[in-house]
Amino acid sequence: MTERLFDGADWDFITLQRIHDACEDVARNELGLDTYINQIEVITAEQMLDAYSSVGMPLFYKHWSFGKHFAFHEASYRKGLMGLAYEIVINSSPCISYLMEENTATMQTLVIAHAAFGHNHFFKNNYLFKQWTDAEGILDYLEFAKRYVKSCEERYGHVAVEHTLDAAHALMSHGVDRYPGKKNLDLREEEKRAGQRRLHEEAAFNDLWRTVPSGPAKSRKTLSIERRRKLLGLPQENLLYFLEKSAPRLAPWQRELLRIVRHIAQYFYPQSQTKVMNEGTATYVHYRIMNRLHKRGKISDGNFLEFLQSHTNVVFQPEFDDPRFSGFNPYALGFAMMQDIERIVSDPTDEDREWFPDIAGTRDVEDVLRGIWANYRDESFIGQFLSPSLIRQLRLFHLHDNPEERAGIRVDAIHDERGYRRVRRELAKQYDVGYIDPNIEVVDVDLAGDRRLMLRHHVVKGAQLAETDAKRVLQHLADLWSYDVSLQEVDSNDKVLKEYVLNPRIQPVAA
Repeated sequence: MTERLFDGADWDFITLQRIHDACEDVARNELGLDTYINQIEVITAEQMLDAYSSVGMPLFYKHWSFGKHFAFHEASYRKGLMGLAYEIVINSSPCISYLMEENTATMQTLVIAHAAFGHNHFFKNNYLFKQWTDAEGILDYLEFAKRYVKSCEERYGHVAVEHTLDAAHALMSHGVDRYPGKKNLDLREEEKRAGQRRLHEEAAFNDLWRTVPSGPAKSRKTLSIERRRKLLGLPQENLLYFLEKSAPRLAPWQRELLRIVRHIAQYFYPQSQTKVMNEGTATYVHYRIMNRLHKRGKISDGNFLEFLQSHTNVVFQPEFDDPRFSGFNPYALGFAMMQDIERIVSDPTDEDREWFPDIAGTRDVEDVLRGIWANYRDESFIGQFLSPSLIRQLRLFHLHDNPEERAGIRVDAIHDERGYRRVRRELAKQYDVGYIDPNIEVVDVDLAGDRRLMLRHHVVKGAQLAETDAKRVLQHLADLWSYDVSLQEVDSNDKVLKEYVLNPRIQPVAA
């Protein structure tokens, strides 16, 4: 008789080791997963709330917004208005998985399978994470960032540092490089170079600003447009990078804070593009591992039923007319697509062979899935692998609601070949960061006049910025730039739809 990993709900650290080893056996020998070394830490509910507040990172600098989030989540948790995640997993090497101490033994098994092997494999092998992140160096860099922020607070004052971080956090989503081409981020090298790059940057900075007229008595001779834009690196979509390099009045320590926030934003950028794939992969992996452990007799029927209840809740997808509906559950959509791909590979229909000739009937499910996990992001994954069968199963359809093209709301795609392709294309577009994130660029600076920073937002399908939010973010941008900032929203014909102009506030900044 096979010895069970545990009986009942209780567990200890020896049990966790047995659970980890059993999950690892299935993950490596049956699924062929390739993971970072695991570091599993058991934490309390309060520590999980703290991890929530600092976006899950174990080492982070202090900021008032983290405390605000902690207070909100804690109040909701104590009132029973929300539950806590069973786990938080960090994209680092070693891969850190936080487990709630309140979890039962079954839930600890589920979490280890889901996070320590599912997410871990995806972090290590997906091309976006390879391209944009440095799992080896992130923990050391966060430790450096924490020490640096603390030293700045001691030297320049808490208020000055807080204002700079407030502005940087407001611009965080516009502080990433969205396209490949630059060398991979090496966070350990960044830490070493933090105190070595000043002379070169100041030389380039002075080369730009010494050409700017400082008063009416001087000549109005200025840089040519080409020269000015070359020195400023325009157009530039990475606003934090532009400010770090070109803002005329920022102190060196402020530039380093912008650089820290920018690197952390870049580190999390792949996660925003792979939510469906990442959660779908981890959910599929935990489902396969838990089923295998049950079949081997490592988990009792009662414990397996406990797992199935939790798994069912995770992949629950409310209908579109359900009051709980708030969009697609990434766990549900991702897991459904992984299972559908397994079906196509192992037992395809004629329709599957027509739509997916490269994978239909190849039989090697694990190899096909590992290739998909490594080479796609949400948009391309959905755009290529959402099948007509799954569209019918999920009862997906597309509504047309553009009044400029057609009055009223109508069903624009039904369950025929053209409709399947339209549904797949439109759903994939909802996960395309180039489509859903506003395209805002710095386009010029009035060096000869009032030094106004000029930005442009290219509006897609009439989706303009929310005015209140736009003004708040632009205010932070103006504070960092220290001169006026203007933003024009333009359509595809370069027609100006709206313009914002913000003036800088006086900031309590130390030199």
